[in-house]
Amino acid sequence: MLTHCKVGAIVFFVSDLARSVAFYRDTLGLPIDAMDGHDGPFAMGEVGELALVFIPRPARAGESPVVVFSLEGGIDDHAEALAAKGVEIVVPVSESPDGGLSLDFLDPDGNVLSLHQNEGAPRRH
Repeated sequence: MLTHCKVGAIVFFVSDLARSVAFYRDTLGLPIDAMDGHDGPFAMGEVGELALVFIPRPARAGESPVVVFSLEGGIDDHAEALAAKGVEIVVPVSESPDGGLSLDFLDPDGNVLSLHQNEGAPRRH
């Protein structure tokens, strides 16, 4: 089902956004920038083709980091296919901070995984 996608991002839920930005940018030297999204502030940077996203929000064990698989479209089709296979959907298809769409679900051990497609991509194939 996900054979034509790639890991596009890793999302970290962090307790202190400024502290995390300082660590990843100033200590590790990664190009991380803070910004405002439709749900509030967050930070983002790229390491090669992989985006690192930092969202200020407490997280329970298993909720962070979240591996995000990038789709070129068809997120609604993927959501239906996952649900049909008994996968637990924890956040249905909804708008992501960058204006695209995302869907969060659990693997068998309760780890959160996510699908994301960019703004304007078709919701169905």
